[in-house]
Amino acid sequence: MELKGKSIIITGASSGIGAAAALLFAREGANLILGARRSDKLKVLAQTINQGSGRAVFLPGDVKDEAYAQGLVDLAVGEFGRLDGALNNAGIVGDMVAVSEMPNDTWHDVIATNLTSAFLAAKAQLPVMRGQGGGSVVFTSSFVGFSNGGLPGMAAYAASKAGVIGLTQALASEYAAAGVRVNALLPGGTITPAGGEDNQEVMDFVAELHPMKRMASATEIAQGALYLLSERSSFMTGSPMIVDGGMSVRLA
Repeated sequence: MELKGKSIIITGASSGIGAAAALLFAREGANLILGARRSDKLKVLAQTINQGSGRAVFLPGDVKDEAYAQGLVDLAVGEFGRLDGALNNAGIVGDMVAVSEMPNDTWHDVIATNLTSAFLAAKAQLPVMRGQGGGSVVFTSSFVGFSNGGLPGMAAYAASKAGVIGLTQALASEYAAAGVRVNALLPGGTITPAGGEDNQEVMDFVAELHPMKRMASATEIAQGALYLLSERSSFMTGSPMIVDGGMSVRLA
């Protein structure tokens, strides 16, 4: 019960890593606030958790909306009395095209969804945690935004995920003395809807890029988030924690 009694926000919770994290965290004793755009998916997930031994509430919305970021925090405090952690996981890849062919709207949408949403989440979450005397914030970045992780056609995604790492490190420095830890989780290729799970050819290609010659399950990545949100990582802040099956080593 690594998260027993802790109140934790998860965005992007309707599928993939977010949904896997919700089920894992519930088994570890957390009280969950689930966020995503798809209300029907959130409702089913919350019902599954509540019918088991966990507790979960949900709020559908768009992470690009500042009021939504605050709404998730208000729901956490209203339902559970506090906010102990957050897995800010929502994100998109966007169209994989060269910069010269990329519409401005694609660039802005990817940056807003992946990076600006992280800023808005932090803006809402960190004051509450500081007021409580501590907490843990985790942002989902990517090996694509890390050193030597650049891949063609992914300029917007790479820029947004690199920005998340920079934001993480600045926030970690700002809030460390207040007892709030801020870290980034950097997954490799993961079997999710966004990771191409419906296209076996794509899955095989991505798996082959990894030294481990496979992709991660969503639960394997969620285990990394669990570590960062638990007391096992109590002396860890500002870290871009790589969980990528050796991908960044291969590209180094």
